[in-house]
Amino acid sequence: MSCDKSCPIEHTVNLIGHKWKVLILRNLMNSGTQRFSELNKGIKGISQKMLTQQLRQMETDRLIRRKVYPEVPPRVEYSLTELGQTLKPILDAMSHWGTDHINSGILDD
Repeated sequence: MSCDKSCPIEHTVNLIGHKWKVLILRNLMNSGTQRFSELNKGIKGISQKMLTQQLRQMETDRLIRRKVYPEVPPRVEYSLTELGQTLKPILDAMSHWGTDHINSGILDD
């Protein structure tokens, strides 16, 4: 599978290739709309700074939507956009592959 300047695999990796982005997508797909604190608790090992950076980038890339409610203190919720939801088959494939790999016993070496 060769690619030129407009390689679709490279484009996809550029959008979701970061470890934390995939986990953010997973949480939003599994749980729906979430607040920052819920995402932070649901992603083991991520710092608040890294979560903020990844959410901003994903918002810029139009994968997620950030909604701010005019309250004190402000409430902010994150959800997948229609574009973000189109990544579900990719995450499903990753989940199936991971399950098969875990169940194969390869990790027991």
